[in-house]
Amino acid sequence: MKGQTYTYVGLNAHLLSMQAGYRRGGIHNYIQQLIRHLADADPSQRYLVFAGRTHAGQRRQADQARISWQVSRWPTERPLVRIVWEQAAQPWAARRSGVHLLHSLAFVSPMLSPVPAVITVHDLSFLRYPERFRPANRLYLSTMTRLSCRRARRVIAVSQATADEIVRLLGVSAAHIDVIPHGVEHDRFQPVPAAELHDFRRKKELPERLILYLGTLEPRKNILTLLEAYGRTRAFRESVPLVIAGGKGWYYEEIFERVEQLGLTDAVRFPGFVPDAEIPLWYNAATVFVYPSIYEGFGLPLLEAMACGTAVIGSTASSIPEVVQGAGLLVAPDDVDQLSDSLDRVVQDRVLRAELSERGRARSVNFTWQATAAATAASYRRALS
Repeated sequence: MKGQTYTYVGLNAHLLSMQAGYRRGGIHNYIQQLIRHLADADPSQRYLVFAGRTHAGQRRQADQARISWQVSRWPTERPLVRIVWEQAAQPWAARRSGVHLLHSLAFVSPMLSPVPAVITVHDLSFLRYPERFRPANRLYLSTMTRLSCRRARRVIAVSQATADEIVRLLGVSAAHIDVIPHGVEHDRFQPVPAAELHDFRRKKELPERLILYLGTLEPRKNILTLLEAYGRTRAFRESVPLVIAGGKGWYYEEIFERVEQLGLTDAVRFPGFVPDAEIPLWYNAATVFVYPSIYEGFGLPLLEAMACGTAVIGSTASSIPEVVQGAGLLVAPDDVDQLSDSLDRVVQDRVLRAELSERGRARSVNFTWQATAAATAASYRRALS
């Protein structure tokens, strides 16, 4: 465009979900928060958000001086349609709109992009644990992510663990990778007043103590190990239920089968998908938040729970130690006894919980979405330099 004195960046946000379900997880939150904070990150940049038709109403509300929306008429909420749009329609849309740079916010960029590309890689679970993915999903992600990383000017990894795997598994030079961790919404994720928490417990019929897992129900979250470990905590199991909250992802049927096999039907609760407004309340209601995932690109739920002052137990796998860093207990993801012992320690030791709460809140202060957006804007500048 004539007279432009700014950098115009296109953002592919077609994975931004407007519907309740497992898709409104980490990637959705990343996209949402990046769009929210990029406008203030660098005054020399402007942004055009490419989104699906479900965002038509949001477009009218969100257009502002530095960020605008272009809503497709394609039904890109359907995965196959979105893939075709990304590869066939997105290059044309980028050229017509005049963007200088295109940021694909989740794994894949168009192979025929008319402008330089930046991509964000959230994890490489489809390469590390291919047996846990449906064949079509695995083939698409492994092939297209590899090609996209090699063509991109900059690759954004959400943790150092993910960056190391991009180098090792995809052959990308470390010099082309920017490690930019997620942030946490400190205005939302914080301790809530006692009266508000009391009302929430009464509404949900929750006891004073509970163990919480919150995340997608899928194999790599290691929920089966959590169930096995909880089944061994006989000292308090009758009075401290295990709450497994989150939307159903894939291959989740075995979770419900294992609950019945272990005789835990009366002790394990499944509230299903948790609306955004309730998530901080669930963290606050928990005696301990446990996230024993065998693999994470980042591990945002741990950070959110820590910001709420809830004691956390994570695993020693992948990026989780980067996030927790001494502010919680870490256990080997395949060690049922260690996890069971850790649950027992935290639930029954009030002093330990207070220590973990304090350390977790102090650790969480290091992560903000403002910092994520600022580092992302700097990545754009490097891509075009």
